[in-house]
Amino acid sequence: MQRKNAGAALSLFLSMSSCAHRPPAPLSPGTLLRDVTFTEYSPLSRSAEIARRMMTLLASRHVRRLISVKGQTLREQPIDLAQEKFTVYVPAGAPPKNGYGLLVFVAPWPEATEPGRWRPPLDRHGLIFVAAANSGNGASVYDRRLPLALLAYDNIRARYPLDPKRVYVGGMSGGSRVAERTALGYPDVFRGALLNAGSDPISDASGIHLPPADLFEKFQQTRLVYATGGHDDLNLRDDEASRSSMRNWCVFNLAVKGAPTLGHEPLDAISMDRALDALEQPSEVDAAKLLQCNANLQRELSAKLADAEAAIARGDHQSARAQINAIDLHYGGLAAPAILELEARLDAQGADGGPQR
Repeated sequence: MQRKNAGAALSLFLSMSSCAHRPPAPLSPGTLLRDVTFTEYSPLSRSAEIARRMMTLLASRHVRRLISVKGQTLREQPIDLAQEKFTVYVPAGAPPKNGYGLLVFVAPWPEATEPGRWRPPLDRHGLIFVAAANSGNGASVYDRRLPLALLAYDNIRARYPLDPKRVYVGGMSGGSRVAERTALGYPDVFRGALLNAGSDPISDASGIHLPPADLFEKFQQTRLVYATGGHDDLNLRDDEASRSSMRNWCVFNLAVKGAPTLGHEPLDAISMDRALDALEQPSEVDAAKLLQCNANLQRELSAKLADAEAAIARGDHQSARAQINAIDLHYGGLAAPAILELEARLDAQGADGGPQR
């Protein structure tokens, strides 16, 4: 994830301080605090909820079985908030009429990001900015980076009036890839994602799987803004692959806001302002196009499920198992509850000694 380049960019971008604060009340507008400690936990960041939203159906089920067999339980929360620090910036000026917007930022570096040059665009858009420390590319996505982003959201929501229509997640480089996953799994929280110099296609190869159908329907309305430097050739190609994958999955609420003079580095103030403008634009998705695309997806999925069911009926357990696993990996939560019912039927027959992954 180009950690060396990201580290160089950080040295140009951040102005770090060792001052420690713990605010007992909401910050005054135009205030930046470092080393903030939060205290509120969220059901969104529970280990079981993360697994439900981020893992495939069968993978999540098999993990729970394995844990149960070993006599263990999932940790309720993967994060000990008492040990975590955050940076918080509240924009200058009067609070917006409908509440502040929020940008939860995930960085590739371990330091808690300070907005620095981004303060003017954050002020103009009325966006609070929050970022966690020790959430860089070296940290686990699902044990740290994702739950830290969710806990940042819930604690800011507890302190400030937020406009739920303007709650966004963003990131740079490897953090942008985490932001994309977060937006996919939590579209009921984040209404848009700012992807700066990092994105992936939805695929088993990238480790990105579809959430349950009700959440994916919301994600199809999520605004995704791709903002990558004009000289960052590798990530420009990755962005093209990501957008192509999104369109294949009927995700059309996409925008591209390039930064022609930049390489693999954080956006400058002008590019950030343009990206935020794009992030806050209303959706222009053609409802008829979306309806037809989803109908085509459902037909494809139904045909795959029918093939697996036919394999079970004729006793071809090996083929049925392979097809069920392939459906789970490709369609994720869209295949519920049919995929669980098919696996249960196959398991009941004692096929191949039980579930295989």
